[in-house]
Amino acid sequence: MKKLGLVVAMLLVVAAPAWARVDITCTNAGKVVTVNYTVVGDPNKVSGFGLDITVDSGAKIIDVSNYPLVATNGKYWVYPGSIDIVDGEVNDVGSPVADPNSAGALGGIGTSGITVEMGALYSPTGDSSPNSPPGTKTGGLWTCSGTLLSFTVDKECCVTITENATRGGVVPTDPDQNPDVNAPKFCIVGCFPNVGGTYPAQYADWVTMGSPPCWCAKPYGSGYQCDGDADGLTEGSLTKWRVSLNDLNIIIANWKKKITDPALNPCGDIDHKYEGSLTKWRVSLNDLNILIANWKKKDSALPGNCPRQ
Repeated sequence: MKKLGLVVAMLLVVAAPAWARVDITCTNAGKVVTVNYTVVGDPNKVSGFGLDITVDSGAKIIDVSNYPLVATNGKYWVYPGSIDIVDGEVNDVGSPVADPNSAGALGGIGTSGITVEMGALYSPTGDSSPNSPPGTKTGGLWTCSGTLLSFTVDKECCVTITENATRGGVVPTDPDQNPDVNAPKFCIVGCFPNVGGTYPAQYADWVTMGSPPCWCAKPYGSGYQCDGDADGLTEGSLTKWRVSLNDLNIIIANWKKKITDPALNPCGDIDHKYEGSLTKWRVSLNDLNILIANWKKKDSALPGNCPRQ
């Protein structure tokens, strides 16, 4: 009986098709998000992508870039919804963003979601075509990777990418295959931590004040701002005081300014809180007291682990 079970198991292994996986990942530089793909262990390359890209937190996708603007061999430059072909020649490759009025498409540029459709031209046909997207074949399986496009959002948010069923989702060159598509949610997070802490409003205030880098840890800020380092610099070529006169001058210049004051320099808001339930001054006595407590201290005398909440 055990021998029969082993034989059946071996037959199942032999008969099982090579199962492909396509990973879709994002990276960002500020509010510009780049969408990348990786084909892992697929007996075929990918012919095209039909994807829905959505953002949350009230954000909007305001631009799409970093995609081929001309017919480019080896890339996903065919945009079925907008390509313009005249007398067999590509007159305009169009845009990967599907017309929001077309079936199954999201709202488009200026909304919280876009549908993209991108294909490659395999000419001559076959996964080994010199015009197909690049990849390496090992043991009959392809590993391929590249960039599809980039898009810009207007504020911090999380990005969700799913297959668009109307456009077939991720389509291998063998349409009978149905690869696993792995596209984890990706969040654009600023340098200031979005956590509760002892004062949950800190993050919201940071965003309202324009997300000042000075509040953040290195490499954005100095990491000492919450200790009184308002200018982000040391003072004196020999003394190298982290908290000194220049920092005091910033506090004085912003004394008793509110968050609504367009002239407010948020780097002077040392404790990251307002003072007074009615006045709500961003720079006042508490900020000055922190600066005094650390007056003329060097980096070695300070923790350098701002922001602390």
